[in-house]
Amino acid sequence: MRRSALYSSSVKMPLLAQPDMPLAKTSLKARLQALRRISPHDPRLMWSAIVVLAILLAINIGLHFRPGQPKLTQEIIDSAVLKTLETADLPSAAAKAADAIAPSVVRVTGFVKNAEGDADIEHGVGTGVVIVDKGIILTNFHVIQGAQTIKVTFSDGMESTASVKSVKPEDDLAVLQAHKIPDDMIAATMRSTADLRPGDQVVAVGFPFGIGPSVSAGVVSGLKRTFRSPEGKQEMTNLIQFDAAANPGNSGGPLVTMDGQVVGIVTAILNPNEQRTFIGIGFAVPIENAASAAGMPPF
Repeated sequence: MRRSALYSSSVKMPLLAQPDMPLAKTSLKARLQALRRISPHDPRLMWSAIVVLAILLAINIGLHFRPGQPKLTQEIIDSAVLKTLETADLPSAAAKAADAIAPSVVRVTGFVKNAEGDADIEHGVGTGVVIVDKGIILTNFHVIQGAQTIKVTFSDGMESTASVKSVKPEDDLAVLQAHKIPDDMIAATMRSTADLRPGDQVVAVGFPFGIGPSVSAGVVSGLKRTFRSPEGKQEMTNLIQFDAAANPGNSGGPLVTMDGQVVGIVTAILNPNEQRTFIGIGFAVPIENAASAAGMPPF
């Protein structure tokens, strides 16, 4: 049975994975308890299993110690485990975030008929994110505006046409329904922006200039920002400002936290020279606004 949209409030990382906590400050018992809260798909689980195996190996060696040799103590075991954790080549936080969101990111392409009306011409390329695993997708309104046909490409390569379920032009949002979806479709988890702060790390995933999926990492630069379109026709407020690289084609893609949860939909970049290239200032619509466009206020 497919599940509905998944929402999450702010989530604390388990003791085993908190990046700012020295390993020596947490006990082995606390770290083992934290394992129970880790998703079976989390790469940390693999490394945790390696640690457990290291403990078992140390115990086995201890059982074969000859008389007169030092007794295997908990302190020795803890030291061996800490050494393993400190020297293991773990994936970066950004890589784990990208892995978590990857199955839910889609390429969105709009097409129009040529002058003769007998062929489709690419009208524009953007990004979308699946928020309900029956194929409901969030993207930007400007990505699909004017398109006569919309096609989406899922992470496994499957292509499908899609129809527009609803639009919210004031927030530059559109909700699509894919007509065909993968059997193992995975929807993204959306997370409240209530505790989002400047300096929080984020990742943007999308198809800049049609290349992708591409991943860029940065931080939240500010909150409640205002952006006016270069033409001056629209002003958007309450936006998340971020500095993860984004370019044309990233529009409609997810802005995610380091745990892979969506906090915004990338919608615009600021460039005083109007050259449509990234200079370090991007904007995203908070997920609360985006989800409400789908008729699903999440928080």
